[in-house]
Amino acid sequence: MRRKGVNYSKYGYIFTFPFVLAFLIFSLYPILYTAVIGFTDMKGLIPKPIHIMDNPFQNFKDLLFDNPTFRKSLYNTGILWLVNFVPQIGLALLLTAWFTNRRLNVKGQGLFKVLLYMPNIITASTIAVLFSTLFAYPMGPVNSLFHSLGWTDAPVNFLQDKTTARGIVAFIQFWMWYGNTMIVLIAGVMGINPALFESAAIDGANGIQTFFRITLPSLRTIMLFTLITSMVGGLTMFDIPQLFLAGGPDDSTMTTSVFIYGQAFKGSYMYNRAAAASMIMFVIAAVLSGLLFYLMRDRDAAKLKKAEKKFRQAGRSAAAKEA
Repeated sequence: MRRKGVNYSKYGYIFTFPFVLAFLIFSLYPILYTAVIGFTDMKGLIPKPIHIMDNPFQNFKDLLFDNPTFRKSLYNTGILWLVNFVPQIGLALLLTAWFTNRRLNVKGQGLFKVLLYMPNIITASTIAVLFSTLFAYPMGPVNSLFHSLGWTDAPVNFLQDKTTARGIVAFIQFWMWYGNTMIVLIAGVMGINPALFESAAIDGANGIQTFFRITLPSLRTIMLFTLITSMVGGLTMFDIPQLFLAGGPDDSTMTTSVFIYGQAFKGSYMYNRAAAASMIMFVIAAVLSGLLFYLMRDRDAAKLKKAEKKFRQAGRSAAAKEA
């Protein structure tokens, strides 16, 4: 007697329904409304009725070609993301290799993971206050330490120097997120078939060979997820630059999100310009995500799929000739 199979797919739809419903109610309308505003002249504390501009792309043109502040915010966003993400992914991979190495068998892994992840659960406002106090001028802890070590004779105003301000903001982002990246990568390693590591150990592979020949290639999907989420997070970086330095000094830490916030809710309330900047960032994120998908695609699978397609086409041609 044949048993009836159980279809579990419906449970997936049930569990995703609350998110889909919340997205449709609270997110989809604001996204579409923002996209429409970008083509209008909507501005002012009490906005007028929506009116599409004669040149619908005028706001986008003004931002990209006639607004040096927006271009500077794009540059700051890219620099801050690169400076914090490169060491972040490097340290996260190093810690992942350390915690998942069966030969080392690190003791107290749970405690280490909690301590390394802890900066990610501290609120951004708390971290902004903490680092403002650490680098305070003229009597902050860092200045006092440098003076006691004899590194400086006079106090250093770290938060008024463009280079040090950017470096501190990038370090904060790195410090907050490397633990989260590490946890994601460790979860990915735990999903790899243990037989692969056992076979490598039997063949005499050392830890470095195992990591680069087995672990990293098997983490392709997880690395893609990490890169895209980090890129989107970097492009939308707002809380630390705004709460810590409000985009200063001299706009050196003003990211695109800080620029958009300033355009929409400060001064002349340029909602149209803020919406256009948001759409520009959306297009940049989409293009970069597509590029990452292309660069990190499984080339062997793509070649196999291409070969199968050619084989089917050849079979169809042969069948057509016979007919």
